[in-house]
Amino acid sequence: MIEFELNGQAVQTAADPAMPLLWYLRDDAGLTGTKYGCGIAQCGACTVHVNGQAMRACMVPLSAAAGASVRTIEGIDSAAGRAVQSAWAALDVVQCGYCQSGQIMSAAALLARKPAPTDADIDSAMQGNLCRCATYQRIRAAIHSAARALQEGPTHG
Repeated sequence: MIEFELNGQAVQTAADPAMPLLWYLRDDAGLTGTKYGCGIAQCGACTVHVNGQAMRACMVPLSAAAGASVRTIEGIDSAAGRAVQSAWAALDVVQCGYCQSGQIMSAAALLARKPAPTDADIDSAMQGNLCRCATYQRIRAAIHSAARALQEGPTHG
């Protein structure tokens, strides 16, 4: 039996420990926001947070989730996650949208560990996330916007 936390909820599963976490999330847990892209951890569409770290769920065995906290796009509730999602919407980042859950998860993990990233920091953190629509300039702008929003804190109006 594998036990872990999934989006803040305790989970127990008797699923195959060698099964990729991605398949557990999509097929067993019904959380389809995490996308299958390449299956070899090269595109980033399947990015989730495991203990706060951005990881490619297609290559993480379910057994690696034992005792861990796993967050998917459906459960991202951190200040960085909310700021990134807000910036994504404000700057109209999404084009086709397929890669965006992975992009958002990677961006949120970056901002959680580096609240004021440079362009080089962003490029390094996001290099494993591919966007076939090439919205990279908008992605970078949205990450900078989210970083500013986090530094300014909540606004009262």
